Amino acid sequence: MSERRDMELVAQLVPAGSRVLDLGCGSGELLAHLRDVRGCSGYGVEIADANVLACAQRGVNVIQLNLEEGLAMFEDRSFDVVLQLDTMQHLRNTENMLRETARVGRVGIVSFPNFAHWPNRLHVIAGRMPVTKALPYQWYDTPNIRVGTFADFEVLARKNGLRILDAFGIQQGQAVRHWPNLLASVAVFKFDRG
Repeated sequence: MSERRDMELVAQLVPAGSRVLDLGCGSGELLAHLRDVRGCSGYGVEIADANVLACAQRGVNVIQLNLEEGLAMFEDRSFDVVLQLDTMQHLRNTENMLRETARVGRVGIVSFPNFAHWPNRLHVIAGRMPVTKALPYQWYDTPNIRVGTFADFEVLARKNGLRILDAFGIQQGQAVRHWPNLLASVAVFKFDRG
């Protein structure tokens, strides 16, 4: 989520003044934006040394932690919002981290590349794995452990008793609410435990 407009679309889902936990926060750009524009506070969780340093330089509170180890250090509902943006596809235990997101936050917000976006479908029909702006790696060097679709997440959320509060896709910095599984390169969901 490095593009400014994509970041703003997600930031609009976070209520002003929220206490936020950003899982896989990268350089802390979104948390700094939420702090400066929406009056939010909170922490980022990041594993990469360079990103931890970038967060510190931005004045963003950051905890260096491997998400594969879980979120046991955080109590139930200790944050208003837990963000998991462009992170799920990199985790081995995606379903467990989704449940942890719902446990630690009153609300969870996730985003991930939508593999069902129509250009991706064309690549697969042609016999090749897609390489796009949202999925910028070749099949052999991707950090993505898995791929998913907008529709797949809806099923996973139901399976885990999560209530979807809002959902849309993003394509070229614009929210896509009509046929997002087909027309959007990125899927975004806001949910709670219902």
